[in-house]
Amino acid sequence: MKLILLSGGSGKRLWPLSNDSRSKQFLKLLKNERNMEESMIQRVWKQLKKVDLDKRTIITTNKSQYDMILNQLDEEINIVIEPNRRDTFPAIALAATYLFSEQNSDLNEVVCVLPVDPFVEDHFFDKIKDFEQVLTTSGADIALIGVQPTNPSESYGYIVPARNESVNSNYVRVSHFKEKPTTEEAKNLISMQQAFWNCGVFGFKLGYLINVLRNNELPTNYMELLESYSKLPKISFDYKVVENATKIVMVPYKGYWKDLGTWDTLTGEMSTDVLGKGIISEDSQNSNIISELDIPVAILGVSNIVVAVSSDGILVSDKNKSPMIKSLVTSIENRPMYEERRWGWYRVLDYTKQDNKESEILTRRICIKEGKNLSYQYHLRRSETWNFISGKGEVVLDGKRLFVNSGDVIKINSGMKHALKAITELEFIEVQIGTELINEDIIRINNNWEDILSEI
Repeated sequence: MKLILLSGGSGKRLWPLSNDSRSKQFLKLLKNERNMEESMIQRVWKQLKKVDLDKRTIITTNKSQYDMILNQLDEEINIVIEPNRRDTFPAIALAATYLFSEQNSDLNEVVCVLPVDPFVEDHFFDKIKDFEQVLTTSGADIALIGVQPTNPSESYGYIVPARNESVNSNYVRVSHFKEKPTTEEAKNLISMQQAFWNCGVFGFKLGYLINVLRNNELPTNYMELLESYSKLPKISFDYKVVENATKIVMVPYKGYWKDLGTWDTLTGEMSTDVLGKGIISEDSQNSNIISELDIPVAILGVSNIVVAVSSDGILVSDKNKSPMIKSLVTSIENRPMYEERRWGWYRVLDYTKQDNKESEILTRRICIKEGKNLSYQYHLRRSETWNFISGKGEVVLDGKRLFVNSGDVIKINSGMKHALKAITELEFIEVQIGTELINEDIIRINNNWEDILSEI
């Protein structure tokens, strides 16, 4: 069995903490068994390891999330990177061709696809393991996991079993689907038709999807599909594949499951009402503060609200209305003010564009984890100043090796080659000044520190 873990999304549903590079699955708002903060992707990866599925998993994501995955999981992982966002069918197709042509997986290999952020009990993943036997026994094209509903929700799609099917068996044949019904329709689906929630987890044999690609005259070779990726239709896997399958079965799951995609559902699973600097008055019921800034936030006499504060913005919302935030902030196009990278993190402190002088100034606070390093690189359109505030590190500057401590300042002119490694966890303030402060002005020479030192 192989797993494809889908990690994408625009990062708007949990604004302002989430953004294009830090979607909801990377927010460290949950608590693990050691009472330490963890993100949704860290929680799911830990659960996959418990059932020995982590080594069989590849993650499909976009370029903006690649570094954050490496930062939070901090281990060797197979990652397939989409050149651009094209919805779930292209993403899954790309991962399937990677399994087929790069890893030489057998066409009879069972592939399970699941989102990166389900909030479930550990035994949910035992149901995923059942896909191998279910697909073989049933002869189905697609197997789904259906979650037994706890209420007639309008927020989820429903899987309706075929007539006379027992939902207490290992699997049931599927009659049809119903997308986000009204409350009354949902009540009828649950009570009269024994419908289950569709949690977006499905399995198939690799050969089935490879045939779908061939029938649609799409490449089955990973490199070829990668090159033509921008031409693929923006369509979900549900619409393109699942709804066109003739034999679909559902594996019933009757344990705990929750979609933590909005502030109202996520705050319901947080172990505290306040994360960060904040205080809530006693007469403010069912309210939460989540703040990443080093300033106090207070809620006084207001109930059922969430206040979320980050460098990207401030949200004050009624919890019941919080699912509407995505449509409200779609027009906001500011650069992400906080990002995590494979080497650590940075937070934007200030950004100024001087109209008269046609120059930009960007100030960031940067933290590099112990033993990690920035690449050996140079810039053509900007200079940088590094003011070290804590920790110890070593710098390679135009072929010279220097050691730095808190209080030291390094000036880097445009065109100067430079790299930095943290001996201990290292923090510094970086000020960039230039005509165009963009990633395309980063010209990388080498990422490996030993190779960088060998060039001195």
